[in-house]
Amino acid sequence: MRAIRVASAALLGATALSFAAPAAVAKADTSITPFGFSVLPSTIAAGGQVALLLERNHGGCRGSATVTSDVLDTVVIPPHKSYATAIVDWDARPGSVYRVTFTCDGVSGSTRVTIAGGRPDGPTPVPLHPDHGVQAGEGGSSIAGFDLKELGMGAALITGSIGAAYYFSRRRPGEDDA
Repeated sequence: MRAIRVASAALLGATALSFAAPAAVAKADTSITPFGFSVLPSTIAAGGQVALLLERNHGGCRGSATVTSDVLDTVVIPPHKSYATAIVDWDARPGSVYRVTFTCDGVSGSTRVTIAGGRPDGPTPVPLHPDHGVQAGEGGSSIAGFDLKELGMGAALITGSIGAAYYFSRRRPGEDDA
């Protein structure tokens, strides 16, 4: 009887941990490449300007990189640069999601850009400091895209599951309600 309770508690704990796995792992926006890439901002109005960022660390991309999309003109990032800018087509449909593909040294990876509603009044400022290179990392007040509320709820779920598993594994046969 005790073995059943321990197995049940272990299964409950494993289930709680599997549900608490970070959602960032499930994010399949980008392909695995030996170089990093991104489009900033990832949500932009038609006619806005985006930065096409390429991380050339550890020799992952030695040659020119070509960036293609249905919503951008084809852009070539030379070997000595790590970024370029592009203007989103004015006829891009608000609410649509477009694929942006980075190709370098025969390897391709893609990410997405979402078209927001409305039109920009002027050029969209690009959050980029060309003299300082590419800024990597999550930054801000969140860890890997989670805010403190999500982290707290996840911790409470795990703590509650472990507590319930411990309680049910420590119950004695005389404590059953049956």
